[in-house]
Amino acid sequence: MDCNRGTLHGMKRMNPVLLAALLCVILRPGFAAENYAVPRTQWNQPDLQGVWNFSSEVPMQRPEHFGDREFLTPTEIAAQSQPIQLIGRRQPIRSANGVEAFYNDNIWAENRSREEVARTSLIVYPANGRLPSLQPGVLYQPGGERDVAGQRPVRFTVGGIGRDGPEDRGLSERCLVGFNTGPQFTPGVYNNNVRIVQNRDHVVILTEMVHDARVVRLGNKPALHEDIGLWSGDSRGYWEGDSLVVVTKNFNGLTQSFESYGSSREKVLTERFTRRGPDSMDYQFTIEDPATFTDRITVLLPITRVPTELYEYACHEGNYGMGNMLRASRVREATAESDRVANLFR
Repeated sequence: MDCNRGTLHGMKRMNPVLLAALLCVILRPGFAAENYAVPRTQWNQPDLQGVWNFSSEVPMQRPEHFGDREFLTPTEIAAQSQPIQLIGRRQPIRSANGVEAFYNDNIWAENRSREEVARTSLIVYPANGRLPSLQPGVLYQPGGERDVAGQRPVRFTVGGIGRDGPEDRGLSERCLVGFNTGPQFTPGVYNNNVRIVQNRDHVVILTEMVHDARVVRLGNKPALHEDIGLWSGDSRGYWEGDSLVVVTKNFNGLTQSFESYGSSREKVLTERFTRRGPDSMDYQFTIEDPATFTDRITVLLPITRVPTELYEYACHEGNYGMGNMLRASRVREATAESDRVANLFR
């Protein structure tokens, strides 16, 4: 039995044969699109507006033992030992009642549809679900180490190499780029939330992690000069049927190309947003970066509408956390020096 979409929808205890049949009937190609009329805006464009969650339990890269197999079998789905976490089931640590606790629930909100749980990886190309080979000399830069020239690195989002100054800390700690801000969307440990707002000529994609608003110009607009580089690149969009296609270039090269590899300077990112139902949307992106990878990378990530408002993450340059971190390090150094001097006279 062959299906090329997967879901769970709470059927983990169902007879595996019946589950397989339902998966193929309900999730056959184009099923959702054929039976769902995408709402339109006042400008007669597909309406993608709302708050969406892009968390996922599926690994980005496919475990090697699956080979080219894109989906789990019904038996493998039923055998998953951990239940799927739905929005509202997590019990956050609450320091207060009321709006503060509700804020916690929002930040920890999880993708409710879980239409992708039957997949073996989010990467759908290359066929093995894994990153393609790297170009010669491309570095793995997860953060926490100085670069090959011994300089302070800037191409990592978390971690750090020391506390001598803010440049020693990752971009997310400096409130420059969130660890899952993108572009592109990549599920992180929490706050996988994004708001989409539209008008006739623009789409605004507000990723709440570090509160970055990406303004996508629609239509044929002049491109930026290739020498101009931006943290989030320069995004231009157009409509292709019911899908919004966003092409982003002009990255500044100070972030990784994808995962922890290479530099984003030569990266071209193409994203597709396609509504599949009232509360579901397919988010697909393709990375083409011949300076980093020997082939393109395509990821398919179903995302879910969140029936709440977002509250500001309020990460900003010069934030209290950074200052306090560096100040605490100076106090520790001064204390250590005082103890060293005191020990000389004992």
